[in-house]
Amino acid sequence: MSIWWSLHLRRDAASVPLARRLLLGTMETAGVDPDISYDLSVALSEACANAVEHGGDTARGAMSEAYRVTAYLDGEKCRIEVADTGPGFPGATGSRPRQAPADAEHGRGLGLIQELADHVHIGNKPGRGGTVVSFDKILKWREDAPLVAV
Repeated sequence: MSIWWSLHLRRDAASVPLARRLLLGTMETAGVDPDISYDLSVALSEACANAVEHGGDTARGAMSEAYRVTAYLDGEKCRIEVADTGPGFPGATGSRPRQAPADAEHGRGLGLIQELADHVHIGNKPGRGGTVVSFDKILKWREDAPLVAV
């Protein structure tokens, strides 16, 4: 079983719950365990919120109005990518962003994504710039899952 979808969303706070609901609906329909679905939906919300807040190309004098979310449910794994056209992630090394203090009001999203997903990659897009946050998680299925991988 393989399902994938891709969205181009406005950099607007209202786009975050839209992406989250689409992911939750897809996983519920496929029969993914609700706890796994919830973890991935929270991680997706954090990645989308970062794209909305930081994903504009202000350095070049223009504001990008969109970011992209792509989700793949393939076999026993779900992979999600959120890509923006902002200035990029300073010092992106691929996997370990600096952790914000637990009581900080901002800056905890990437750490939360790392806690909820099995593998996380944070990098800068080559060429035009921007950041790509991708993460994946091994799926568990409900007993009555209609689309479980074979």
